[in-house]
Amino acid sequence: MNNKTNIHKIVKGALTVTSLTLLTGLIGCNQSASDQQISQAQQSEILKKEQVRGAQQKAVVEYQKRAAEQSMTLHQVNLIDSASTSSATTALIRRPIEIPVGDTNSENYLDSSQNSVKQVSREPLSTFSIDVDTGSYSNTRRFINNGRLPPSDAVREEAFINYFNYNYPSPDSIDQPFSIHSEVANAPWDQQRQIIKIGIKGFEPDKDAIKDANLVFLLDVSGSMGAADKLPLLKSSLTMLSKQLDEDDSVAIVVYAGAAGVVLPATAGNDHQAIATALDKLNAGGSTNGAQGIELAYQIAEENFKKEGVNRIILATDGDFNVGTQSLEQLKELVANKRDTGIALTTLGFGQGNYNDGLMEQLANIGNGQHAYIDTINEARKVLVDELTSSMQIIAKDVKIQVEFNPDQVAEYRLIGYQNRVLADEDFNNDKVDAGELGAGHSVTALYEISMVNAENKQIDDLRYQSNQQTNTDSSLQNNELAYVKVRYKQPDGDTSKLISQRVIAPEVGVETSQDFNFTLAVAGFAQLLKGAKYTGQWQYQDSIDLAINNKGADPFGYRSEFIQLVRTVDALQ
Repeated sequence: MNNKTNIHKIVKGALTVTSLTLLTGLIGCNQSASDQQISQAQQSEILKKEQVRGAQQKAVVEYQKRAAEQSMTLHQVNLIDSASTSSATTALIRRPIEIPVGDTNSENYLDSSQNSVKQVSREPLSTFSIDVDTGSYSNTRRFINNGRLPPSDAVREEAFINYFNYNYPSPDSIDQPFSIHSEVANAPWDQQRQIIKIGIKGFEPDKDAIKDANLVFLLDVSGSMGAADKLPLLKSSLTMLSKQLDEDDSVAIVVYAGAAGVVLPATAGNDHQAIATALDKLNAGGSTNGAQGIELAYQIAEENFKKEGVNRIILATDGDFNVGTQSLEQLKELVANKRDTGIALTTLGFGQGNYNDGLMEQLANIGNGQHAYIDTINEARKVLVDELTSSMQIIAKDVKIQVEFNPDQVAEYRLIGYQNRVLADEDFNNDKVDAGELGAGHSVTALYEISMVNAENKQIDDLRYQSNQQTNTDSSLQNNELAYVKVRYKQPDGDTSKLISQRVIAPEVGVETSQDFNFTLAVAGFAQLLKGAKYTGQWQYQDSIDLAINNKGADPFGYRSEFIQLVRTVDALQ
């Protein structure tokens, strides 16, 4: 109470001094322009004005200093001591929202130059980890809806392709947690080349087989989260998620800014009112100590660990980790170590201007989780409601794909996307190498652009001293088999990988390409145009629009229609 009284006195004094200054200035303005000489009285009056102005400035500075000290002290004490939605927590949460003013060009993305063309004679193997992240697509949508094109590194082709659901049949049993599908078609941007599509579809368990969840919401409430598209959208998003939980699930909420604290201890998932109330009271303020928040979140997750359930931290932030005692490498090491204990980390990105997409993607990859970017409440519903099971319940971990191309048929290839998930060929059989996870019902699609041996427009010239002798005498293999796909995976609680393999056969003449595949190609063409159109020839945005319209197919949620409108907008921005 004394602190409030002191602040009020300072404010009152500052306002009084300001009023005197304005009044004095108005009086001075009435001075006649004809008075050319300054009398001693006038000089004295000017001196008084300067003294008043100096006192006013000093008072305002003193007020700002004391107010900041009072606010920061109150913030830190309440944040550290918060263990429930108590009155102390309410004092923390009710701080006014601070709207950050930042450089809109300070967003951070990992380098993701397009994959180069490889000659099969030199490099017949292509190896990569699966990736189910979709954050790049929704983040790009945010740029487009704001009337701007995204930076090239913000566009990850695989995230665009995997944003949409494809009609892959799922396996009948969890014993083989996913099935492999392949299809081949001419590349729409170059009819002399072909596209191989490799699709994986995860097993979909019955609703009564969905595991209980131990969730910890780790929420950034620092000053940079004050904008409407950050903390307010975050609160609405997680409120929707919490309503999907039941009494066998648990939710805890940890917040971090200059310090970290618990604002909701582990609470039954069906106590929707308590969860919603805790979320609703959050406001933004302070600097960002993300490292301390993550440590506390893992501690809470370990205390409430469900042995046969889903144990996951959901980190929601703009990624602006600007305060903390740990380096980013130490932070990544912490996430990796906790991953091995069975606690996964999912990251949800929010906002713009200082958004750190690169860090969010890396932490999710290391933490056996997924990364999504929430730009609208509809995207929140898609990720946290419609796709909740596939996002939370892992059915296979460390999933790696290795494709061997048949040199008798294929001269060169290029993997579209997955730049940040490429593995060394020897990593495929090494069970110590981490890779991506597949959730229940999740689908993953990868596209390879290939040139056949007899193609006239190869992107790399044939080697002068290359042997033309065929490498396999099996005529059936030579005539039909384009590639051999191998997939390694581990059971969620296993340490030894299993292998699934399948041949990719050249399509028979006259076989039509499926609508799903054609729509995928429209999306891939669009993403490549945004990245600079290095390999797409004369392909234009209108070509993507036309291909998508003609192959939109079933679109119950409107995502494909929205895609077409996004491409139209980009075309108009050119």
